[in-house]
Amino acid sequence: MTDQMIHKGPEQHSIESVDCIILAGGLGTRLRSEVPDLPKCMAPISGRPFLEFLINYLLQQGIKNFIFSLGYMHEVIEDFLKESYPNLSYKIVIENEPLGTGGAIALACKNANTENVIIMNGDTMFKINISELINYHINNNAQCSLSLKPMNDFDRYGVVEINKDGCIQSFNEKKFYKSGLINGGVYAINRKSFLSIEFPEKFSFEKDYLEKYYNTNTMLGLIQDEYFIDIGIPEDFKRAGIELTL
Repeated sequence: MTDQMIHKGPEQHSIESVDCIILAGGLGTRLRSEVPDLPKCMAPISGRPFLEFLINYLLQQGIKNFIFSLGYMHEVIEDFLKESYPNLSYKIVIENEPLGTGGAIALACKNANTENVIIMNGDTMFKINISELINYHINNNAQCSLSLKPMNDFDRYGVVEINKDGCIQSFNEKKFYKSGLINGGVYAINRKSFLSIEFPEKFSFEKDYLEKYYNTNTMLGLIQDEYFIDIGIPEDFKRAGIELTL
């Protein structure tokens, strides 16, 4: 909300008590030339699935409970989790048909147990301090908090503008920007607040929630200038094979 003063509070909240939702149900059509027969999150990076790098990063951050939102070729991901992470605490939620990012998040949220949840994409690595995001989100009583990545000379992403108190001011369309803050695709949301909105079964989290409700809900942006890569296109998939294994 633009007229609300936001201040970081001193209270610390345990990241271990927050469920983490990983969206891994996409078709990965842009990556088919490189990875024709796997879900996008299972794309091999030096012989290891991208999802493995993501899970290991989250475990290092202190995440204990996972919810995997799956769809396309979900059996491949389920088999990988059983074999590689037999002791991981997780749930599987399967879209029988594509529900859009919003529908997938809503379905996963209904299966979560915590008041607030972390959400991220299974094809993106943004190495933020998740504990910092959670504390910022909860201490400011936000409905949704976005991790924002500063970027220069880009046209693949839209730009998010915030005011001095961290409140979202606008979401701007994709075009060439000399510099700006992009949505890094890692969110903290208040589950009850999000599920109280009457959405259709299929909807876009970005268009139908973020862009529609940022000026009527307490929606904040936290800048974290950390490593970021999205393997959704062949060029960055190849780059991940170099950078994530260094």
